[in-house]
Amino acid sequence: MSDVELSLSVNGEAWSGAVPARLLLVHLLRDEVGLTGTNVGCDTSNCGACTVLMNGQSVKSCTVLAVQADGSALTTIEGVAADGADLHPVQAAFRDKHALQCGYCTPGMVMSSLDLLRRCPQPTERQVRTGLEGNTCRCTGYETIVEAVLSAAKTMTSPTQGMDRT
Repeated sequence: MSDVELSLSVNGEAWSGAVPARLLLVHLLRDEVGLTGTNVGCDTSNCGACTVLMNGQSVKSCTVLAVQADGSALTTIEGVAADGADLHPVQAAFRDKHALQCGYCTPGMVMSSLDLLRRCPQPTERQVRTGLEGNTCRCTGYETIVEAVLSAAKTMTSPTQGMDRT
């Protein structure tokens, strides 16, 4: 099988190259682009550790072929904090609410949370739990993860923050 030419944006930077037609997006990001924050967890879309944003919507990159992302804008955990900030409000809330244990699920949880907050800027606890159902935390940090997302929602909808961030 021959390689396929791709052009896409990753965290605001143009990337192009030839990749095998059956290469998964998670492997493109990790092995070709060199962004290893996107984790490979299960390769079956069950855990969500590989979640990234494709054109603003969360996708599990272990089930998306790289060729399907051709022409897309991708955001990985490395590209979440904008404008030279150390952390995005969602990342800061995860830190502040101690929503991290081993950290393996964290990149996917953050990316799914960003998509959830884009769609529902002021979610209820139930909406957060439902919105993160496709992500697994093996350390059972769900309570603090939910608290972190609710806290980030408050921060991001405050007049000083705004919802214009990814």
